[in-house]
Amino acid sequence: MAPRTTTQGFFDPNTWTVSYVVWDRATQRAAVIDPVLDFDFKSGHTSTASADRLLAYVRDKGLQVDWILETHAHADHLSGARYVQAQVGGLIAIGENIRTVQATFKKLYNLERGFLPDGSQFDHLFKDGDVFRIGEVEATAMLVPGHTPADMAYLVDGSVFVGDTLFMPDVGSARADFPGGDARQLYASMRRLLDLPPATTMYVCHDYPPSTRQPRWQTTVAEQRAHNIHVRDGIGEDAFVAMRTARDSALEVPTLILPSIQVNVRGGQLPPPDDNGVAYLRIPLNALPVHQHLEGKQQT
Repeated sequence: MAPRTTTQGFFDPNTWTVSYVVWDRATQRAAVIDPVLDFDFKSGHTSTASADRLLAYVRDKGLQVDWILETHAHADHLSGARYVQAQVGGLIAIGENIRTVQATFKKLYNLERGFLPDGSQFDHLFKDGDVFRIGEVEATAMLVPGHTPADMAYLVDGSVFVGDTLFMPDVGSARADFPGGDARQLYASMRRLLDLPPATTMYVCHDYPPSTRQPRWQTTVAEQRAHNIHVRDGIGEDAFVAMRTARDSALEVPTLILPSIQVNVRGGQLPPPDDNGVAYLRIPLNALPVHQHLEGKQQT
């Protein structure tokens, strides 16, 4: 059966992130997935060029945004969900296990007393298997923990948006060493995704391409099962866990992890301003484990 939806990806070269607009052609109702808020670490300034490109597409197509879907609380970019919502509406949604992530990072950042790790910063929390609609098209939320406890994938009209759980076949898999991450859970989650029909189109949230190609973000379950360097058919759980654990121990901490997560556990809302009207990000000193540095841009 021919697809009923159109998907458009938007690649942000500063964070190697891909955001998506997926929309039902019959009703022009849409979901935005993993929008980016630009952040210049040196100056402390946010800007909206990445999200504005996405919004220009939404307006050009005459779309009504029903959902702003987060696959997880990202550690590599600030979420643009609140900005997108302010411009075009939509419910900001994430998996219900965000509460676990919020509780962990409330302690790390010693967040204000009024911040409650109950998921109330989001408009909707998905349970595993929840069914929702984008226009007339049915979509399913899938819990895929391992990278973080709260990672979700979204199955829509023969396509699946996998967040950071899987990358392109020649890049492999997400890291599993963030708080609450687990390589065995990640393996199980990846195999769950790879059990989808082989023709399922798979959209990834990041690409860290080798020098021999340009960034890409669309593949299939069949291609992943045949060629993924970390989890193709024939690679067992123990072998994957050994590889992932060794690799994670050599990865540098993502550049924006400390600024981004304290915003992203709030659904893209900046921290409340102090009495001088200025919002501040908190940088906990000597709190994260020190990793060796792996040269290059790749954070996988």
